[in-house]
Amino acid sequence: MADNGKRRPLVAPKKVFKTPKAKPAKTAGVAASLAAKMIPGFGASKKPKKKPAAKKKPSGNILVRALKWFFGGILRIIWWVTFRVAVVLTLVIGSSTAYYFAKLPDATALMDDRQKGSVTLEDETGKVFAWRGDQFGGLVHAKSVAPQLRNAVIATEDKRFYRHFGLSPRGIVGAIRTNLREGRHPLKGHGGSTITQQVAKRVFFSDMGSIERKLKEVPMSLAMELKYTKDEIMTIYMNRAYLGAGSHGFEAASQRYFSKSAAEVSVSEAAMLAGLLKAPSSNAPTRNIGRAQDRADLIIDLMQDQGYLTAAQAADAHAHPAQLSEVAKARAGGYFADWIMESGPEFILKDSTEDIVIQTTFDKRVQKAAEDAMNFIFENKVKEGSKAQAAIIVLSPDGAVRGMVGGKKSGNAGGFNRATQAIRQTGSSFKPFVYATALEDGWRWDTRVVDESFTINVPGSGPYTPKNYTKNFLGEISMTTALAKSINTVAVKVAVAVGLERVRATAQGFGIKNELANGPALALGASESSLLEMTGAYAGILNQGVMVEPYGIEKLTLQGDTQPLFAKTTQPGERVISERAARQLIYMMNQVVERGSGGRAKINGVEIAGKTGTTQGARDAWFIGFDSDYVIGVWMGYDDNSKLSGVTGSGLPAEIWHETMTRVLDGKIPAPLPMDIPAQQVEQPRVSDGTQRNPNDSLRDIARKIEQDVKRLDKEAENVLEKVINGIFGKRNN
Repeated sequence: MADNGKRRPLVAPKKVFKTPKAKPAKTAGVAASLAAKMIPGFGASKKPKKKPAAKKKPSGNILVRALKWFFGGILRIIWWVTFRVAVVLTLVIGSSTAYYFAKLPDATALMDDRQKGSVTLEDETGKVFAWRGDQFGGLVHAKSVAPQLRNAVIATEDKRFYRHFGLSPRGIVGAIRTNLREGRHPLKGHGGSTITQQVAKRVFFSDMGSIERKLKEVPMSLAMELKYTKDEIMTIYMNRAYLGAGSHGFEAASQRYFSKSAAEVSVSEAAMLAGLLKAPSSNAPTRNIGRAQDRADLIIDLMQDQGYLTAAQAADAHAHPAQLSEVAKARAGGYFADWIMESGPEFILKDSTEDIVIQTTFDKRVQKAAEDAMNFIFENKVKEGSKAQAAIIVLSPDGAVRGMVGGKKSGNAGGFNRATQAIRQTGSSFKPFVYATALEDGWRWDTRVVDESFTINVPGSGPYTPKNYTKNFLGEISMTTALAKSINTVAVKVAVAVGLERVRATAQGFGIKNELANGPALALGASESSLLEMTGAYAGILNQGVMVEPYGIEKLTLQGDTQPLFAKTTQPGERVISERAARQLIYMMNQVVERGSGGRAKINGVEIAGKTGTTQGARDAWFIGFDSDYVIGVWMGYDDNSKLSGVTGSGLPAEIWHETMTRVLDGKIPAPLPMDIPAQQVEQPRVSDGTQRNPNDSLRDIARKIEQDVKRLDKEAENVLEKVINGIFGKRNN
């Protein structure tokens, strides 16, 4: 390079350095390549970002936005509350379940919950005819009963019993749907409860309100499912279920209705028993066998639908419906059984938890005769629709009650027993006690008394004038005629003559316990009594003047024992009137039937004694009578004490009595009555009025004459005896 003579300084040329672009690391390039292979579109050039567009105003109606915000808030609140409530409920249910689990006893302790024992009633032959109290046939196990019975219960009450954990949400929802469809409150009607819940309710919460019970059923059911096996829960259920007619448990019900064990029931019988779970009282076959059979048909269909029965088995069960046993079908002695429970030892029959067997005096044949007789009269001789009632008592001469009808609905149990509970005026059926007193005082069957109008001044009440039913007077008649024709004036005269207090004592001696009226109206039955008392008093007359106490219990034994706790003794009652007086009175009462007011009770070839009774205003009508084997009492009237229309004791009551006795005798002719039949009528002094005791004065004369006759006869007998001795041994020396 040429030098022009000037030296330039050595300066490096000025360079402009550009910042080099950073190269991707090698590893990053590898990752990018792999990502590009595996992820489509990876590494594609990105479009440059656009500038953010201007914010648009929210579109839509402001009301819609407000509603969305409001309901969204509500949903958030509901979710917040629901979640926390669920947590709390889970904790509460869990802790309650644990608590109940710890408290649950052994399963066998829950089988029998009766507060009192059962009473089994046997008739005079020892055959069962009725049950009372809470019956318990003994423990059964879910696997020991007939399989068809267990299946019927499951099909009816809880078809998923062996699959759920104690609760059935599906069942609850279905029950609510059914209730709504049937127009009920969703929680009323069908409950959707499982068998486990039903056990919890019956065992632990039966006395609680429905809401409280439902809340407690849930943890208890869960606890039971944890504590017990399914078979144990089913066993508790089958032993505690109430199935009508006092039957607790399927064994008791099976024995009650079919007279067989729960292990032996047929398909139709099992269906009928299972059908009682919903409505045990109304569906009980002893109340309505047709309704029980209809319910059983529904259960049979359920069993078929759920696979427990084939079509052929179901058809056979439908074709052969369950029938009551002969004992259950008879439904005999409902009133009698109720009376036994009321009149027996209270500390045993009402307070004891033991199971008791009572052998009674009940005679099913006699009971049926009485029921049939009443039904016959009401069907054929009482106006249709009449509300008149009647009652019948049948006794043996010793007071044993053989049959009892407490109302025209025969066999009824638990109803008003007019034979024992109705206290009504006795009317002329009281008159035998008046004449019994007179006969005991020395009067005779043929003592003559004047039937006439008279007035007695009763201290504190004023004048009293008895009247006859016919309004007529017969004049001088015998006491036998007066009783036969039920003459009121004579009965009052005799009662006043012998003393009203003595008449009262005689009636009480024969067993009339109710308070007796004061004044001369006592003689005409102004007092009240029950049919049982009156019939028992007449039994004392038949018993030749010895008081008889009606009774129904022969012996009482604890079930399983052989030695009775109580047995009837045969001690005779106290004598009320002499045998002589009783035999005359029986004759006089026999004439009531033979030629007096009781003619409609007459039975050809049978000696009968009795007395009619009609109260003032015809509000009560009675006929009580007897042959040598039975004493039968009949009462008729209205429960509201209204007046009978055209009915007296000599009418329908006497006809009911006749029909009853005819059926009881069933063609048998009983022995003659123990009565003195007079050979001839002997004229006796008359009773002129009710204030004097003229016949007693005359009777003293008669007594003196009889005493003289006895002395004369004794002297003659002594002479005859002396002649006989002289004939044998020769004449004695003085």
